[in-house]
Amino acid sequence: MDRLTEMEAFATVVDQGGFTDAAKKMGISKSAVSKHVSSLEARLGARLLNRTTRRVSPTEIGLAYYDRARRVLNDAGEADALVTSMQSAPSGLLRISVATDFGVNHLSPVLGEFLAEFPDITVNMVLNNRYVELISEGFDMAVRIGELEDSTLRARKLTETTKRMIASPSYFQKYGRPSRIDDLNEHKLLHYSNQASGNVWKLTAPSGEKRQVRTAGWLTVNDGQSLLNACIAGLGIAYLPSYLYHDAMEQGLVEDAIPDLPMEMQGVYAVYPPGRFTQPKVRAFIDFLVHAFAEKGPQKW
Repeated sequence: MDRLTEMEAFATVVDQGGFTDAAKKMGISKSAVSKHVSSLEARLGARLLNRTTRRVSPTEIGLAYYDRARRVLNDAGEADALVTSMQSAPSGLLRISVATDFGVNHLSPVLGEFLAEFPDITVNMVLNNRYVELISEGFDMAVRIGELEDSTLRARKLTETTKRMIASPSYFQKYGRPSRIDDLNEHKLLHYSNQASGNVWKLTAPSGEKRQVRTAGWLTVNDGQSLLNACIAGLGIAYLPSYLYHDAMEQGLVEDAIPDLPMEMQGVYAVYPPGRFTQPKVRAFIDFLVHAFAEKGPQKW
């Protein structure tokens, strides 16, 4: 007899507490269940079940075998589900979380191409500037920039972005240009309130020394695009990623505040819940993003 079928029959008898209910669960006759279990016991040379007129219960050996058998059966079921999933066409609702500025500037423009390629997928993209809990809030995946805080999530790197302190030429004409990190104490600094590190800029000096600069005071905004607009208007110095400031710098609207400082690099990641296999719709979108951003970053935006 098939070994997995014998194991399934035995495990189902233990789960259901008897042969009659196990037969109903498996959709076969009670005698067939009994034959499978008897064959298993004969092959193993051990009695796995205590049988009485009133109840059926596992022996000590049977209980130990049940734990392993149930694990094997669960793995077999997941293997079957994996094959089915891998062969099925991507479809269904895909809920995505992404920071507003990145979503508006870089994710929204490519969604049309993705939906045309996968017409059976519908997308609900939520733009916000807060950290979302993927599983508890019902998201399939998120696009996140910078150091990943939650190590339990699976992640795939899409590209990289640099981070620089920038301001407009008019600001530098009015307030001067800082030449070193300590000079920032005398300048108008613009703070991003949703920054994971709080109101602190983490910078690297030319020597390689890690420095921290407090930035609260002049202007605080919870949106990167608004900070860029404030920079262009000459309101102060902001610390922003290249995916935001690239076009403005190309047009001469903003400049690097301290060009001699080492560039800070940040990864752009697709993150999604852990699991033995990835849903086809999630896998399809991540593969699409890898291709879409292949020529992007760290300064090519």
